[in-house]
Amino acid sequence: MSLCNTRLQEERKQWRKDHPFGFYAKPVKDSDGSLNLKIWNAGIPGKATTLWQDAVYPINITFPDEYPSKPPKVKFPAGFYHPNVYPSGTICLSILNEEQDWRPAITLKQIVLGVQELLDSPNPDSPAQEPAWKAFSKDRSLYEKKVREQAKKYANADSS
Repeated sequence: MSLCNTRLQEERKQWRKDHPFGFYAKPVKDSDGSLNLKIWNAGIPGKATTLWQDAVYPINITFPDEYPSKPPKVKFPAGFYHPNVYPSGTICLSILNEEQDWRPAITLKQIVLGVQELLDSPNPDSPAQEPAWKAFSKDRSLYEKKVREQAKKYANADSS
C-alpha cells in the first residue's frame, strides 16, 4: 500500500476518533461503492460571533498521489466570496502551499481548522479574487453584507 493511502487511512481513523465540533469530513464513495480516500467532502462551520456564524461551508479536499510530501488541493464551491479564495473555489492558504508553510506532518484536523480561521481572518496581502479583496480593503460594509448573504445561503446546507 502506498504511503499516501496508509496516511489517509490513519487520518480517517484519527478524524473519526476526534474531530472539532461542528465539522464533518469523509471520503467520497466511488461508483462501485468503495471509499476513495483521495477525495474528501468536508464542512467548515463559521465561528460563533463572526460574520460567518450559523452556517457550514462545504469544501472538497483532493489528495495527490505524493501526499503527504505534497499538500492537498482544498476548494470551496466555485464563486465562493472571500478575498483568499480564487474564482474556481481554490483556497489560497500558506499551509496548503508546498512553497510556503506546508509540512507533511500537517493533519486533516489542522487543515480544516486553518480554513475556518481564514474565513474570518483574510490575508489582504495574498488576494485571490478582486471583488472580495477590494471590498474587504476599501468598503467593509459591502464586504460584510456579501458575507452575510453567503452565510444565509449555507445556513441550511445539508451537512450529510
